[in-house]
Amino acid sequence: MDKKLIFLDIDGTLTAPGSNEPPASALEAIRLAQQAGHKVFLCSGRNYDMLRPLLGFGFDGAVASGGGYVFMGERVLYDCPMTEEQKERALRLFAEGGVLRTIEAKDASWCDEGMGQFLQQVSGGNSELLRWREALEKDLGIRPMKEYDGRPIYKVVFMCAKPEQLAPAIRELEGEFYFLVQDLAGANCLNGELINRKFDKGSGIRQICEALDCSVEDTIGFGDSMNDLEMIQTVGTGVCMANGSPNLKKQSDLVCPSVQEDGLAWAFRELGLVKSNKN
Repeated sequence: MDKKLIFLDIDGTLTAPGSNEPPASALEAIRLAQQAGHKVFLCSGRNYDMLRPLLGFGFDGAVASGGGYVFMGERVLYDCPMTEEQKERALRLFAEGGVLRTIEAKDASWCDEGMGQFLQQVSGGNSELLRWREALEKDLGIRPMKEYDGRPIYKVVFMCAKPEQLAPAIRELEGEFYFLVQDLAGANCLNGELINRKFDKGSGIRQICEALDCSVEDTIGFGDSMNDLEMIQTVGTGVCMANGSPNLKKQSDLVCPSVQEDGLAWAFRELGLVKSNKN
């Protein structure tokens, strides 16, 4: 088959939410796919710092920060943090609405005090919500907001109890930013990401395709939540995990077993990226 570029979301797709340990079956499938000549990239809302524990597994590069920072090996293809004015305006509007914020630079993250207590009160939720709960509980380097040192920010993750808390920020910022609100079945909160309209996961994929002189038709993307929508809509073949968003499944070409059920390994075999071990 033609050589493919494979793009993997992390939380809820490559790993269980909040984890940095992919299943052995997924790592083996990735290794075999690379040996067959395919290239495998991370494609995540995580910043570079949160990707770092996974980069040691030998990925060919990543679309990080939801498309705001894109690299292959040591080569940076795209780097687009918020302007200072955008950052200050967004943080002010969220704070005025009582919206809890986690801000992400390339190499560090900070969150508002009270985030952990708020999450403890939330019931239900999807993999993104679980990721932040796990991240806070396991201390994955997310620092208190009072320690923020002013470095450039690529993304804001927001959480609040009611839609009206977000309304002022949406009115003022939606011309410049996407408000990617997650599907939260049964959860009593809103959880999402503020992403610059200058980029998304799909634009990051196209940049890597251009750098490698590869057709977008020869790409495959794996995701589980609605912040993967642009990826799924961009790639030649979109795959959603069984544990993923019902709305994303409708947009995908294939639904594979969950991350806990060795879904990536199954899909790599199903799509012919690796040879099946069946006789």
